[in-house]
Amino acid sequence: MNASVFYAMTPILVLSGTAMALMIQASIKRDHKVASIIVAIGLILSLLGSYYASNFTQPVTVLLQVDNWSLFFTGLIIAASLIILSLSLKTFLPEGERKEEYYLLLILSVLGAVVLIQSSHMVSLLLGMELMGVALYVMIAFPERGDLPLEGAIKYLVLSACASAMLLYGFALIYAATGSLSYIGIGVEVARAYEQNPVLVLAGSAMVLAGIGFKLSVAPFHMWTPDVYEGAPTAVTGFLATVSKGAVFVALTRFYIDGNLYQYAGLTAALAVLAIASMLIGNWLALRQENIKRLLAYSSIAHFGYLLIALIACAHIDIQLVSQSITFYLTAYIVTTLAAFAVVSSVAEEDVRGQEIQALEGLFWYRPLEASALTVAMLSLAGIPLTAGFMAKFFVITVGVQSHLWVLLAALIVGSAVAIYYYLRVIFAMSKPCKVKGKASTGFDRTLAIILMACVLLLGSWPQPFIAYMGTL
Repeated sequence: MNASVFYAMTPILVLSGTAMALMIQASIKRDHKVASIIVAIGLILSLLGSYYASNFTQPVTVLLQVDNWSLFFTGLIIAASLIILSLSLKTFLPEGERKEEYYLLLILSVLGAVVLIQSSHMVSLLLGMELMGVALYVMIAFPERGDLPLEGAIKYLVLSACASAMLLYGFALIYAATGSLSYIGIGVEVARAYEQNPVLVLAGSAMVLAGIGFKLSVAPFHMWTPDVYEGAPTAVTGFLATVSKGAVFVALTRFYIDGNLYQYAGLTAALAVLAIASMLIGNWLALRQENIKRLLAYSSIAHFGYLLIALIACAHIDIQLVSQSITFYLTAYIVTTLAAFAVVSSVAEEDVRGQEIQALEGLFWYRPLEASALTVAMLSLAGIPLTAGFMAKFFVITVGVQSHLWVLLAALIVGSAVAIYYYLRVIFAMSKPCKVKGKASTGFDRTLAIILMACVLLLGSWPQPFIAYMGTL
């Protein structure tokens, strides 16, 4: 390897060095504040490293592909991880003497997400997914109080292990059919392999998509999502909803496009069924939720159903337009979801009763800035104009119309109409008069709410600069 390869790997190397620094620090003197500062410095340096690495874009062996698209998402998830870190400081302040381990788990999970985003080979895909997942199991179960975190972690562990086994078996079938494990190699050989043994190719690809579908919690692989979201600490739930799912969808997009899997009608039809089921089931079940985190869980199921429409459109329109629509939607979703979880983390208690929608009653009267931020986030998730969510859905609908995916668009419209009701429930709850004030606001809570709210509104009302930037990726 020459020096430029190491420069291209700057984010991964910095995150790895941060993990080692944390282990050394914990072995010398355990200190919660020092550990959090080390993680913050490591994330900031890796964020700067992702910008620096853009000057050295190249394949790094056959395992990683460092290009502007992957570096953009690397920077996005690292920035999201910085916000999750700030939310974690309050969440884990009461956690005994083992607080430092949480920050090590956080940085390892971010490292796995970066590897997943930059993967161009099934080995690196599995490595990144498992590194991120194993750390997440422990992060979910980290709190010592209550049974819900442990229950959520066990459910996620068992079902995730099944999904990983399915992925491995799918990889084996694809390798048997094509003789390659790299995305591009599969794309070159898959047409020949499909002519010789179509069942092997379709079965292997379907198992891989099913395993990834579990990680994305698209229907019918969504059963774990509401329980894990509810049981995990709010900061970890935010990480799971943004960093984890975003990294997995980026990996799926690269595998699906580079492997030329969009050429096969059987796989496209399977994705269409998953998309319709996710949009309708996610929104329908969200109607019955009284817990804000469970509501956001079902909301995420629906949103990744919307995103699948853009992926399905690969078979019909220019790949560049599909890539741009996915980039905008994922960015809008991550920023909006971070805004929602930042407010929920600051105003709701970690116990189940404190997470009910009723606990948000009167928020407009005693914490108006946080209530405004959560309102904007709910409106953005609903796809209301002048928010990032509206422009994101506009991109998806555009590629859907150009691809003539009328059934999928009909499901999107029905799902979006249903979703407006449960998003407005949250807003109406915050506007109710309340005699008893909740937790007091801090300067950090207000600042974070204003920044995230501004990002959501800016992406929705003035998207042209970001759209122009997407054209350079």
